[in-house]
Amino acid sequence: MSTVPVDGDRTPVTVIGLGRMGSALAGAFLAAGHPVTVWNRSPEKAGPLVERGAVRAATPAEAVAASPLVVVCVLDYAAVHHLLAPAGAALAGRTVVNLTNGTPMQAGEAAGLVAGHGAEYLDGGIMAVPPLIGTPRSLILYSGSPEAFARHRTTLEVLGTATHLGSDPGLAPLHDLALLTGMYGMFSGLLHATALVRAAGVGARDFAPMLSSWIKTMADAALPRIAEYADTGEHGGPAGSPLAMQAAAFANFLDTGEELGVRPDLILPLMRLVERRVADGHGDEDIHGVLDLLTTDPKENSAP
Repeated sequence: MSTVPVDGDRTPVTVIGLGRMGSALAGAFLAAGHPVTVWNRSPEKAGPLVERGAVRAATPAEAVAASPLVVVCVLDYAAVHHLLAPAGAALAGRTVVNLTNGTPMQAGEAAGLVAGHGAEYLDGGIMAVPPLIGTPRSLILYSGSPEAFARHRTTLEVLGTATHLGSDPGLAPLHDLALLTGMYGMFSGLLHATALVRAAGVGARDFAPMLSSWIKTMADAALPRIAEYADTGEHGGPAGSPLAMQAAAFANFLDTGEELGVRPDLILPLMRLVERRVADGHGDEDIHGVLDLLTTDPKENSAP
């Protein structure tokens, strides 16, 4: 595959998409001394970056042609296809790094589009908010071409810690979405717990450190057992808290919420799964057994 010349460690970079995250990405490249070309559907968003030295391209194809490394960060994968497909021959010899949030299947489709035009492809998951981009607290996951990652790793590490997960382009979005769902599940518990203490007149700021410490302790204790069960099917010894006992505790969660006027919406889904697992005869196991209720047969989902 032919490649566009790279100037030492200051590889020219194109950034397509200048929302808050895309602008942060372009800004980090500029701060590190990389020549940066930018394009956005609303051209005025490029103004602050142009003032800092970026070059504004007139079209996506012009933006792609300007750099050997093309970073795309737009709303969704439909927009990725809409922007890259017309670029055609301009993609040849480039590496496209797609940092748009999407699914593993969408990543595979985007990789096929890019490869069809003679470019290498990396998909990515940004595990940071825009203000953290370019700092040690930024983590970005990548998957796809190992050769492209190795070639551009130094440049990509300008954005934060760069971790390559494998050649399958779907691995980065898979890990991204899995981590995010873990975060939102945590938020569910944090929000319900805070609603309870607030409704009872307890200061949430006083309660927060206790909740934070407890969540960390329980996560550190539970995750290894959950992972062991997920990989081997083995429970790893007697349950610390038998599921039947945990199921009984949910009644207290609901009663206390009702007394205080706190809705049970955030805990009901887990309660129903726990009760179902107990009803199926698994009351002596721990919470990780609920994993077996979360996997469905894809063929069932696609049935008419």
